[in-house]
This record gives sequence, structure tokens and C-alpha cells, in this order.
Amino acid sequence: MFAALVPPDEVLDEIAQAIAPHVGQVPGLRWPDRATWHITLGFFGEVPESVLPELETRLARAVHRHSTLDLAFQSFGGFSSARRARVFWVGLTGDPVTRLADSVRAGARRAGAVQTDEKRFHAHLTLARAKTETDLRPLVEALTDFSGSPWRAEAVHLVRSHTPSRTRPEMRYESLAEWSLAPSARS
Repeated sequence: MFAALVPPDEVLDEIAQAIAPHVGQVPGLRWPDRATWHITLGFFGEVPESVLPELETRLARAVHRHSTLDLAFQSFGGFSSARRARVFWVGLTGDPVTRLADSVRAGARRAGAVQTDEKRFHAHLTLARAKTETDLRPLVEALTDFSGSPWRAEAVHLVRSHTPSRTRPEMRYESLAEWSLAPSARS
């Protein structure tokens, strides 16, 4: 399970259009289905059903303490670096997302959800993955002029992932709950 922001379709359309000429052009990059695109705020791993009610309560409290966020996608990159990447991503500009992510992660810890990802938070949307380190500098440079339209993040989703199986070969996400961020003073 994980908590995430889900950008609006029209904003994802811009990213899809920008990367379309490059999809399938970099050997070794796997491009997940656009339906799985999201900005992870906290990854919780396997969450026992007995913990789920407390997790939902704690996440609701955490989310309601934060205002809506004005964001835009800008700048592509790779983890751990564009030269030695296993993940190709697009980053965010605008209101800082880190405080919201920290609150979500703290709420999950208090609820007893085991977190497997304790890396420093970096707000991004993952677009592709590679099994081995790949030099993505040419791809990042080709997309250097991209600047997405502004959008407002208004809700946080609790999502359960269903891993691929023989009967269903694609990754699938199920939204279990959604909480609205508080209205912003800028609204």
C-alpha cells in the first residue's frame, strides 16, 4: 500500500505527449501504463487488514492538517543520477510537498504500518524503470525545455497495488480511501 497524489488527466496528457517520441527508444527502459502514474508520498508495503482502520484514521488526520498544493511538472531526471539511472522521472515545482509526505509517513508509522522505503523524499512521478543502470542523459537533455501547466493537488489517496499474475499480467491499483487537503488561503 502507499499514499499518493494523483495529477489531473490534462496534466498527465502533457507529460505523455512530451515523452511519446522517446518511449521504446532507450534499450532496457520499461514504461508502465499511464493508469499507474502517481506521486508517492509514503510507501507502506504489506499492511495487515487489522491495521487498516487505524492507518486510515491517522492518514485522514495527517492530510487534513495540510492545505491544497499548487504544483507543476518540470525537469526530468534519473535515480540515482541521469548517468547511472534505474528510474526515469519528472519532478515537481511549486508548493513544497515534503511536509505533507512527512506527515503521511509519520501517521502510517503511528498506525503500525511497516514502511519499507525510508529514503529521503524527492517529489516526482516515475515514468520508466530499468533493471540495470542506464545512461539517461540524452533523454533528459531532449526533454530539457518541458514545462507543464500548473495544477492544484486537492486530495491524497490510499492505494493498494495488485501485482501482476498469470491471469492479470499488468500492475493494477485500487484506491481504498481519499482525503481532501484543507482549502488554501490562495483559493
